[in-house]
Amino acid sequence: MLEVKNIDLYYGAAQALRGISLSVERGKVTCVLGRNGVGKTSLLRAIVGHQPVASGSISFDGHDITRLVPFERARLGIGYVPQGREIFPLLTVQENLETGFAPLPRASREIPDDVYSLFPVLNDMLRRRGGDLSGGQQQQLAIARALVMRPRLLVLDEPTEGIQPSIIKDIGSAIKYLRGKGDIAILLVEQYFEFAKELADDFAVMERGQFVLSGDRAAMQKTDVRQRLSL
Repeated sequence: MLEVKNIDLYYGAAQALRGISLSVERGKVTCVLGRNGVGKTSLLRAIVGHQPVASGSISFDGHDITRLVPFERARLGIGYVPQGREIFPLLTVQENLETGFAPLPRASREIPDDVYSLFPVLNDMLRRRGGDLSGGQQQQLAIARALVMRPRLLVLDEPTEGIQPSIIKDIGSAIKYLRGKGDIAILLVEQYFEFAKELADDFAVMERGQFVLSGDRAAMQKTDVRQRLSL
């Protein structure tokens, strides 16, 4: 579904990504692991179009999207849940969800039933402002907003950051459900090894803007992966 080939990314003179290549398959969870500041969010920003790459290519479902702007990528089916959630605090929960309609044709502008079955608390809070929700509820809202877009690729940037354990469990269950549907590719960025270990079909560990380890779920059990996250 997603193919990243040898991309470099700079912020001014500082190089954030160095020759990164990554494949994300439909029906699988691909997890990018790494400590703070190693380039994980920069990789996601390149994929969704928030930051241009200096070289290399990004293709989605066989089409080159390297030079497409973010709304064009969203229309193709790339849903993004950014670090920090970035919901609209003064809009209600329902209005936040409806912002996910933007890339959809008018005939498809309705909230899928899956949203409320995965995150039933949102159905109880539709008229509350987003800023009045707890951090965990805001994270659920951010994921739900992306699901309203009917994404074919769901990109999640550290969804467990600062979230209470009960909601981390709910988010994990939602990701497993979406993977089980078989029609969505999921790219998950994480620092929390135990959460990633339960979900990842494939993984890659990033250090200083490049991948230093990669493999499948079985290879992820090795101690070296955990050690690289705790250095």
